[in-house]
Amino acid sequence: MTRIQTQDISTSIADALQYISYYHPPDFIAAMTQAYERETSEPAKNAIAQILINSRMAAQGRRPVCQDTGIVVVFVKIGQSVMIEGHCSLQEAIDEGVRQAYTHPDNPLRASVITPPIGDRKNTGDNTPAVVHTEIVPGNTIELTVAAKGGGSENKARLAMLNPNDDLADWVTETLPSMGAGWCPPGILGIGIGGTPEKAMLMAKESLMAPVDMAGILERGPQTPVEELRLNIYQAVNRLGIGAQGLGGLTTVLDVKIKTYATHAASLPVAMIPNCAATRHIHFTLDGTGPAELPHVDVSSWPEITQQAVGRRVNLDQLTPEDYRSWGIGDNLLLSGRLLTGRDAAHKRLVELLESGEPLPEGVDFTGRFIYYVGPVDPVGDEAVGPAGPTTATRMDKFTESMLAGTGLAGMIGKAERGATAIAAIKKHQSVYLIAVGGAAYLVSKAIRSARVIAFEELGMEAIYEFEVEDMPVTVAVDSTGASVHTEGPREWREKIASFPVGVS
Repeated sequence: MTRIQTQDISTSIADALQYISYYHPPDFIAAMTQAYERETSEPAKNAIAQILINSRMAAQGRRPVCQDTGIVVVFVKIGQSVMIEGHCSLQEAIDEGVRQAYTHPDNPLRASVITPPIGDRKNTGDNTPAVVHTEIVPGNTIELTVAAKGGGSENKARLAMLNPNDDLADWVTETLPSMGAGWCPPGILGIGIGGTPEKAMLMAKESLMAPVDMAGILERGPQTPVEELRLNIYQAVNRLGIGAQGLGGLTTVLDVKIKTYATHAASLPVAMIPNCAATRHIHFTLDGTGPAELPHVDVSSWPEITQQAVGRRVNLDQLTPEDYRSWGIGDNLLLSGRLLTGRDAAHKRLVELLESGEPLPEGVDFTGRFIYYVGPVDPVGDEAVGPAGPTTATRMDKFTESMLAGTGLAGMIGKAERGATAIAAIKKHQSVYLIAVGGAAYLVSKAIRSARVIAFEELGMEAIYEFEVEDMPVTVAVDSTGASVHTEGPREWREKIASFPVGVS
């Protein structure tokens, strides 16, 4: 009988969450490096470069690779010969580890978990509770897989109850474009096939914890029906031309993972969950001898990319409508000057004030200015702000017309595409929408020279800040005519890839 202390579980969970907040898995870095080396779309190559540079910086600085440090998901396999000792439950032990990790003074992680999910939706303050899946297995150890899953990719999860003879690859390639770029490609697709609806979703999530090994399948060829399906879906998805950040390019997914289970003869449940460019997970085993020892990371294994951010320099404090209306989709810009921030909760309050005829909070003036959709990590040391990458812009689409019409806002900065309603508003008001690279949060934060909260402080990371930035890299995603790079880029690259010789992509 192996005796494992709940304190060792808590310590191991805390250490693991800190570890994965700043260390990408080595297999992911290797796959992303290969994607960077083969990419010929300049916008996509630039985005992948920023992700890799950000990853190295985060590993060296031990700061989060992404401002969305995720909701914690833990898969626990408990050996039948294990006795868990302590004064709390397994869930409580895991939650204590989450609490310790997310409130660590040297590397605080952003608390994003709210409860209840409807109504007040108040932040729990320490990112608890974790989502825990347990399984009893033979043996005398506890195996744990810990992941921190960002909201942008979780929101793109899909489930379908297909007919038994439906083509799985067709379903994926028809479904993926509808997911947009909010999941920050290139990443990994997890697919669960079989069982029941809830079993398929669980398998899709768990499959994402497996090593990235598509390069091996490409080299030796598939050896099982599952490997053949993985390869078919991988190639079909990359032929879509969606590319890094949805800008158009050769690599949309780095790998496709699949888990299967027996199912009813009349059913074919299929679930798909993407992992973003902030892939974070680790596996370890507890055997009763103390907390887990996590692998040493050699930062020299990250590629040396010396590419510097390039683009037209823009002074936000002297910007005129004529200036930003001259920008075209795909233009790279380096922003300097002052901008305001705000995301879902702040937008809701702002629009409520506008609709009621009440003034905006003191100091909040959007006239001729840009708003950055961001919820930053708290700073440490001499940082102006912690990792501060963009959030998914489509969540602000329903507020866009009101904001543009009622505040004099010049433009917006976020990640991924805008929907038809937002694009129509942008065109109507001759505004613009810019994107920063999702998955490059620490890199972006280095362009922020100062930060101060100016409204809604009680919203925490969703408060309105004023940032002063210097050479913040962005790309024009929707210009003042309503053209969208997320439509034109993938269309162009889908056509290019279709023209490649058979077997070349």
